[in-house]
Amino acid sequence: MATSKDGAIASFVGIVRDHHEGRAVHWLEYEAHEEMAQKQIKELIRAAQHRWPVGAVAIRHRLGRLQVGDTSVAIAVAAPHRAEALEACRWLIDTLKAEVPIFKKEVYADGETWVEHGD
Repeated sequence: MATSKDGAIASFVGIVRDHHEGRAVHWLEYEAHEEMAQKQIKELIRAAQHRWPVGAVAIRHRLGRLQVGDTSVAIAVAAPHRAEALEACRWLIDTLKAEVPIFKKEVYADGETWVEHGD
């Protein structure tokens, strides 16, 4: 992923946790309009590359049923310096959660809830 111009790779990995707002989570389910979500993710990558001097960027968000401990999303950003790589990586996860139409359902012992994507 990195080239000889890059001095840093920053990454973020989101993991399914076992609780949300005091309730025990049994599992999650992610749904999306995949074509639309992929298009928006590509636009986010282009925006990050325009905003910071970053090179390669990789983003993968899983869909379907995920168990506690599973990886739900992974982002990696290569850049000449750590500051730009870290800033771009943080902006990418925050913006992805706020803008990309990926929907999360949390399943508990006593029911289920669709959760705002910013969580």
